[in-house]
Amino acid sequence: MAATSLPLQGVRILAVEQYGAGPWGSLYLADLGAEVIKIENLPEGGDVGRTVGPHFFAPGDSQFFQTFNRNKRSIAIDLKRPAGQAIFQALVRTADGVFDNLRGDLPARLGLDYASLKAFKPAIVCAHLSAYGREGSRVNWPGYDYLMQAEVGYLSVTGEPDGPPARFGLSMVDLMTGLTTAFGLVAAILGARTTGIGTDVDVSLFDTALHNLNYPGTWYLNSGTVTGREPRGAHPSLTPSQLYRTADGWLFVMCNKEKFWAPFVTLIGCPQWAAHPDYRDFTARLKHRDKLTQDLDAVLMMQTTAHWLALLQGTIPVAPVHDIAQALERDFVHERGSVHQYDAAQGPDMRLLVNPIRLGGATLPHRHAPALGADTDQLLTELGYHAAAIKALRAEGAIG
Repeated sequence: MAATSLPLQGVRILAVEQYGAGPWGSLYLADLGAEVIKIENLPEGGDVGRTVGPHFFAPGDSQFFQTFNRNKRSIAIDLKRPAGQAIFQALVRTADGVFDNLRGDLPARLGLDYASLKAFKPAIVCAHLSAYGREGSRVNWPGYDYLMQAEVGYLSVTGEPDGPPARFGLSMVDLMTGLTTAFGLVAAILGARTTGIGTDVDVSLFDTALHNLNYPGTWYLNSGTVTGREPRGAHPSLTPSQLYRTADGWLFVMCNKEKFWAPFVTLIGCPQWAAHPDYRDFTARLKHRDKLTQDLDAVLMMQTTAHWLALLQGTIPVAPVHDIAQALERDFVHERGSVHQYDAAQGPDMRLLVNPIRLGGATLPHRHAPALGADTDQLLTELGYHAAAIKALRAEGAIG
């Protein structure tokens, strides 16, 4: 499959974005062939992600920024100037969507919502990713991933029962909200292409985090059950589905279907447990989980993690516990082609994780993140601005 047949080829997105959540969502669109144009605001120096350390390829070119912004273009505009607004509005006429991740009250103030832009293109779709939404009592509140994790209950179900509240080690609310917004934007663009009428798409960190409570949320809403933390990262109702000790570390075992239980205990040398009254089904095992943990620890600690993996992997759902270095340097990661080496002639010599979406053998684009304003002159020329006008706009400070 050639690059010209990528599914979002021909879709143009204007991304008024910064930091993590928004750029992560538009990254998926860019990887899948959309032309994503970063609208980098002046005079602030563009996306703040360019300055997020501690690791840099060069001043203003952080490893953080490259992670979130490959395959995109950049135009540097001061949206607070009339000339900057005029450039943005001219771009809107050529675009399918606008994607921002600003505080809830800012899109309307900056003229980024559908009400402000429909006059320039009735079919434009405006996707807004905010902390708490564009309506309600928190519309002007700033907010971040970890705050959402705390407020919607994630910290109460993460970590050990006798430890302090614990957040996820990664910014999963940011990542999920970015992806959710990208999905909503593409869905609305499909609708707008049918009807000729665009819309606003609103997604918030708070709503996404709350929605991801998933079945524990359903359990509370319908049965009043407040799910808490279980020892060793255990599943709240299925067991064995947790960490167990080995001779040199840990093994995560997930017998989340009954069909795995008998083969598991047989392979570890305890076939009698398959029909033991305390362990014969999920209900019995959950009732006696503490005792089962002790019994399984005693057996699994007789051999190393590597021994048990060699014996169980592919038959029983098990996994080792890795740090990030171990996770990335595995043979299976290389087998999957999950890391791409970028061409040093086009930008910094670097490796990045590839998009997880596989498209029938297609090679997704692999372009370095753009320098600030790298595409300003070319995009303005495409819009009909001549060289003297571009020079004047730059002298005025409307573009970078």
